[in-house]
Amino acid sequence: MAKKHVAVLMGGFSSERPVSLSSGNACADALEAEDYRVTRVDVSRDVASVLVDLAPDVAFNALHGPFGEDGTIQGILEYLQIPYTHSGVLASALAMDKEQAKRIAKSVGIPVAESRVASRFEIGNVHPMRPPYVVKPVNEGSSFGVVIVKEDQSHPPQVISSNEWRYGDEVMVERYIYGRELTCAVMGDVALGVCEIIPTGHSFYDYDSKYVPGGSKHECPAKISPNIYQKIQTLALRAHQAIGCRGVSRSDFRYDDRHSENGELVWLEVNTQPGMTPTSLVPEIAAEAGHGFGELLSWMVEDASCSR
Repeated sequence: MAKKHVAVLMGGFSSERPVSLSSGNACADALEAEDYRVTRVDVSRDVASVLVDLAPDVAFNALHGPFGEDGTIQGILEYLQIPYTHSGVLASALAMDKEQAKRIAKSVGIPVAESRVASRFEIGNVHPMRPPYVVKPVNEGSSFGVVIVKEDQSHPPQVISSNEWRYGDEVMVERYIYGRELTCAVMGDVALGVCEIIPTGHSFYDYDSKYVPGGSKHECPAKISPNIYQKIQTLALRAHQAIGCRGVSRSDFRYDDRHSENGELVWLEVNTQPGMTPTSLVPEIAAEAGHGFGELLSWMVEDASCSR
């Protein structure tokens, strides 16, 4: 029987367009190697009419950022009744809004850092929270716009209230958590492994350490105690289910073990459209669990549906 016709949606018009193109092309190549009929779609505002003309069996969503992972493209695919990968409209919208996602996580017992949403113009010259803290856009990914304010800084970073800022007027101010960067992928209803991200030459896991080869080192599986490892898996699956995610997701954590092995573990966010670039974490974590890249993508295509 002929394999499905898959439209791989990539590119788009968010800040994460280059990442999406890299993800999309890597996925398209791998799906072609698995004998799927693949059409690469560089998404623009006419995506609905393009998809109507293509009439694919499945839309593989490789978009990142606003429009691609905030429920918008998912709504278009629901309207067109084209089965698609990853999370549905509501889960995508909730996960993309970092503050709303944290409220849901907290409600089911997942530890989160204290935070509040503020207008970037409120921040001005007075700290909105005792340093150290992090300021991040409410609805961006790939660490775009993330600013860490250290303990010895006398005033907030001026870029946030300047004309240079292009990540929206609402920002989340969050207590800075010291420690290690850990992440866990979920595939369906199974939490896969935990990976530690060690930025190389960067103060934190920023855009370059995510996507530039050599920008970070991935320790898979993470070298942490079995009880913390299992706790992260449990929390990642709980977040995936509480927010209503489908397909593949990835939850990020900070773990402060400076003073004891049972130190502070904090959930940061869930990524409903985790990257699928050559340096991305989910393919690496899946491989560690015995799922090759082609197998992982095939599973995602076969899992695709509407009403997600």
